[in-house]
Amino acid sequence: MIEMTGMFGSIAAIGAGLAVLGAGLGIGRIGGSAVEAIARNPEASGKIQTAMLIAAALVEGIALFGVVVGFLGAKQ
Repeated sequence: MIEMTGMFGSIAAIGAGLAVLGAGLGIGRIGGSAVEAIARNPEASGKIQTAMLIAAALVEGIALFGVVVGFLGAKQ
């Protein structure tokens, strides 16, 4: 029987890397949009920052979930 553990580990590492890449892009877009919104309407900066931090935390949570699933897939 052919040992397939190395291949699954590589695929899991690629999946974890894609999860981190997606999170980085998402947080970058959130930050850029928040800066643009604050530049357009400085009076609403408090509300924009709060919404930005909540959205960034949710994106980070999803990315962490993706990385954990990728690493768990590598162990099987």
